[in-house]
Amino acid sequence: MTQSKLKEDAAHGEGEQGMVIERRFTQVGKDPFDQFDWVTTDFTINNQDGSVVFKIEDVSLPVGFEGVPGTVCAQKYMRKAGVPAALRKVPEDGVPTWLQRSVPDEEKLQKMDVDVRFGAESDGRLLFRRLAGTWTYWGWKHGYFVSEADAKAYFDEMCYLIASQRSAPNSPQWFNTGLHWAYGIEGPAQGHWYVDPVTEEDKRSVNAYEHPQPHACFIQSVQDNLVGDDDSIMGLWSREALLFKFGSGTGSNFSNIRGAGEPLSGGGTSSGLLSFLKIGDRAAGAIKSGGTTRRAAKMVTLDLDHPDIEEFINWKQSEEEKVSALVTGMATLQEHCNAVLDAVWVDGEANSDVKANPALRNAMVKAMRAKVTPSHIQRMIDLAMQGWKGVDFEMLDTHWQGEAYATVSGQNSNNSVRVPEEFMQAVAEGGEWNLYHRTEKVNAAEEGRPAEPCRSLDAKQFWDDIAYTAWACADPGVQFDTTINEWHTCPEGGRINGSNPCSEYMFLDDTACNLASINLLHYFDMASQTFDVEGFRHSIRLWTTTLEISVLMAQFPSQSISRKSYDYRTLGLGYCNIGSLLMHMGIPYDDPRGFAICGALTAIMTGESYATSADLASFLGAFPRYEENADHMLRVIRNHRRAAYNVPAEEYEGLSVAPMGIDSKKCPRDLLEAARLTWDRALSMGEEHGYRNAQTTVIAPTGTIGLVMACDTTGVEPQFSLVQFKTLAGGGSLRIINRGVTSALKRLGYNDVQATEIVDHVMGTGSLERCEDVSMQALSKMGFSEEEFAKLEAAIDSVIAVRLLFAPRVIGEEFCMKTLGMTQENCDEPLFDTLGYLGFSAAQIEGANLHIFGHLSIENAPHLRAEHLPVFDCATPGGKGGTRCIDWPAHVNMMAAAQPFISGAISKTINMPSNATIDDVRDAYNLSHTTMNKACAVYRDGSKLSQPLMNTQESVFTSLMDDDVEEEEEGGPLTVQKAVEQVAEALPLPPAQAAPVAEAFVRNYIATRNPLPAVRDSRTMKASVGGHTIYLTSSKYDDGHLGEIMITTSKEGAAWRSLLNQFAIAVSIGLQYGVPLEAFVKSFTFQKFEPSGLVIGGSNRVKMATSIVDYIFRELAIDYLGRNDLAHVTDEDMVTTSISRPEITDDGVARTQGGEKRDVQLTLDVDPNTEMRQMARERGFTGDICDECGGSQMVRNGTCLKCNACGATTGCS
Repeated sequence: MTQSKLKEDAAHGEGEQGMVIERRFTQVGKDPFDQFDWVTTDFTINNQDGSVVFKIEDVSLPVGFEGVPGTVCAQKYMRKAGVPAALRKVPEDGVPTWLQRSVPDEEKLQKMDVDVRFGAESDGRLLFRRLAGTWTYWGWKHGYFVSEADAKAYFDEMCYLIASQRSAPNSPQWFNTGLHWAYGIEGPAQGHWYVDPVTEEDKRSVNAYEHPQPHACFIQSVQDNLVGDDDSIMGLWSREALLFKFGSGTGSNFSNIRGAGEPLSGGGTSSGLLSFLKIGDRAAGAIKSGGTTRRAAKMVTLDLDHPDIEEFINWKQSEEEKVSALVTGMATLQEHCNAVLDAVWVDGEANSDVKANPALRNAMVKAMRAKVTPSHIQRMIDLAMQGWKGVDFEMLDTHWQGEAYATVSGQNSNNSVRVPEEFMQAVAEGGEWNLYHRTEKVNAAEEGRPAEPCRSLDAKQFWDDIAYTAWACADPGVQFDTTINEWHTCPEGGRINGSNPCSEYMFLDDTACNLASINLLHYFDMASQTFDVEGFRHSIRLWTTTLEISVLMAQFPSQSISRKSYDYRTLGLGYCNIGSLLMHMGIPYDDPRGFAICGALTAIMTGESYATSADLASFLGAFPRYEENADHMLRVIRNHRRAAYNVPAEEYEGLSVAPMGIDSKKCPRDLLEAARLTWDRALSMGEEHGYRNAQTTVIAPTGTIGLVMACDTTGVEPQFSLVQFKTLAGGGSLRIINRGVTSALKRLGYNDVQATEIVDHVMGTGSLERCEDVSMQALSKMGFSEEEFAKLEAAIDSVIAVRLLFAPRVIGEEFCMKTLGMTQENCDEPLFDTLGYLGFSAAQIEGANLHIFGHLSIENAPHLRAEHLPVFDCATPGGKGGTRCIDWPAHVNMMAAAQPFISGAISKTINMPSNATIDDVRDAYNLSHTTMNKACAVYRDGSKLSQPLMNTQESVFTSLMDDDVEEEEEGGPLTVQKAVEQVAEALPLPPAQAAPVAEAFVRNYIATRNPLPAVRDSRTMKASVGGHTIYLTSSKYDDGHLGEIMITTSKEGAAWRSLLNQFAIAVSIGLQYGVPLEAFVKSFTFQKFEPSGLVIGGSNRVKMATSIVDYIFRELAIDYLGRNDLAHVTDEDMVTTSISRPEITDDGVARTQGGEKRDVQLTLDVDPNTEMRQMARERGFTGDICDECGGSQMVRNGTCLKCNACGATTGCS
């Protein structure tokens, strides 16, 4: 046990105090790193196209850091430059030699070649020693250890904790800590401040590294001043920029800023809060664009009584609707503007007279009905009259890093509202909620009178509105203001108004928090199925000490943050992997036993941390602002202890909502007793000594550091998938079953044979053998040899679907082109459907997918008993056929189990399926309130436009592309009746006489077929399209007009040949009934499907084609219509893909018998990553694409996203 102790100094006769450090994981005189097996390897991050994003060679790390942990460590945390090849110690009074800081040994460096004098960290020992050594150095200098032996024990234990992946500090520690102590690296000051721990004076930093910047989380104040002081609106944007630049996150409550229409001191009225928030949002987005691959990590919070609150809660939703409008609008413009341009041209001449050009009239009517503005339509006509025949608009998409999202505001922050208890009472009672002008609140306070509201809202309807916007766009989150401040340890310093971006750090404005996280799974013994409570407590004490030392040594971005951080010394110790731990124990995430275990472990962590803080206070003193807050803080500590004993609600002090205590009937006895004894100690020691820290724990998302620790889950999140993809050190990835599955099956009593069959159901057989749908025999007949089968078998573990398994890059491009007849373009397409190309049906391909890669879900697995299914439930359903997932109340209850024992709060998103309702969102908020959670953020699957739909949803929309749609608009194609009316108007007869004549004329014209003569001129062309030979025979009338086509192809398969033959017959009949060739050309050119690509032969005037029909009608148009514009196809012509039935043109439908019905072409701009995103969704990922590595292994991480492939995160580092 680590403890404080009094030591008598023989030389001075004075009592010295400090920490006595127990060695639990290391031994005296032995290097802690000798306990590990070390591996030297190269780490590479590739884009999806294979290009290298990052590579570092010869990196040494312990076993366990293979793949993603090592990649993240090497790419993000190891210093890339400025590490001297030779160092020397700097003697310092009272500092042991082994602990003295180092600087470059200039004498030795001068003797080396210039290019080897300085380099990068490439050994984990250097990195781990840099961190642990710096903490030990500062702790030793300022009296944290009783003796040198204790300092050395602390150093060794911390090295072990990091190297063993048992725990890790937040990213800024890895980035910044120790660069000056270990390597003597210096740099110009960046405007930071620190408090001298000896003189307690505020000082400016003189260089960038002597005092590191280890804090990740900041809360900053903002006042109702446009410019001026640091706390002005514009001053805040500057302070935010400083934090964003160096990878930290910040949050602010903007409730002090006046609402729209409030008076200004210099006259006029305020433009309102939203106008300023949009400026800050754009600034944050610009910083993202100027040097980092992720958005800025920022929280915007607003009190619920602000006059602009309604605009605020609708802000992100309305901006997302603008994204949808931009995407839809650009596609609409592309379609209708080009239709207008095309309609202007008649027989090669531009005709803008709508009376004489009915096609132009129809195109203009369609465009106006599609809401294209008249001015834009006129612009197209004007361009046509200047010779233009087409325009290209920038096509936008809904990718969250795309131009559409970049165009709108509100996308660079998490938004939350502060909900007081009074509002929740108004909702329950059906009352009203008052909004107040900021100036009125200030004036009323100065005059000692109640403030007059500017307007009132129906509280229940307003609560419903908040739920709706969260349902629609995942914002705003809610923060329960009363609960937060009732657990506030230091109310004499002011109210808690805001939080950091992920909502786990909640304290006074202008304070900061440095984080660390403990990997719970490392303390669980699989063999004995017991939790190492003492090892856990030991780690907590070490990390509490470490984070406290980090406050001592740190620098901060402003004087006020530096001073308050020194005065209150808030810490952020947390844990991760609770979801994985429960599965290993065979306990469902949604289970009272799971909630009890979570509560007990959280109670042990925070209780032990406060006990350590009190221990530190016994010889270092309590935090400077403790005395004025002592009564408040002890009240909070007593309430924590009461929750450990699960006392009745009436026994809590000063709480409006009682917490969820630990259920003693569901909690393991050892954990329950440890939790209660820990809080007994924390309270008694605090009553005696006070506390060194105002807060000690939070539960952070632990995104990047969770990957470094090889954690399956972050914070209090559940498992996201039963199948994991482990990146290999030498490149590639390995598909493995989640470790918790096999452990849980064993725990639940399944034998080895049963467990293997259950795992095979989830994972598949991992082999082509015995696959009936895509059999090896069938493949052999198509040309596959043992060489190709060997390649396929070797690649199975490194891909996620059968389509990727049969990709040309796997089986070999030479084989694909020479044996299978594929083109180079086919081979270059990452997701080319080789099996579909070979003639296998979608059902056969899916059957092969299940055989080889499994269901990715444990549902319907053999032997598995129904009562055990909840153990394996994950955050989202697994695979295409999975339906089970953790219900949203479980997320709320797990948070509620931990919250009573957390100093701060919890960063976690409540995941909901796409079919969740607005009522579900509101119920989640209500449940969060009644279970005493401090905050609640909801994410409904599919609520972001940037997120792809699940396969079942996507198939609904895809099927609509094939549907026939009734066309009823007036400006649409001519029907029989319309044709009769127009002919009657043109005849020089009275209407009564003209009508029957016109009807007979039209029907006779439509119904009469003009067959080709028995002897006709024909020509046959031979060409190769995408490697497939095609013969096109065309026959014409005596006047030279085309009347018949015949198509023959060398592609194998009777169905394919027959389909083309029937298609040619249908076109020929249309031609003979008078449908103009122009109509077919307009409909069928640019249609894209396989085969496609390079064209060889034919007229030699068409070089590329998007499909066989595209090629056919290009040749016919060139030959019979003189369409030279179709004789050359650029690369740009290949971008847009249409996956739909063709649209019948105006002229063509006008000559179709019974033309009241027509097919409508729907054009879909397809994201090239769509299929990869869909496959990722089926495997438990979000479907988002990582902008750093291009991978699709993105998972929700608190309120943000992280990439499991490279460690990139969209939130705090």
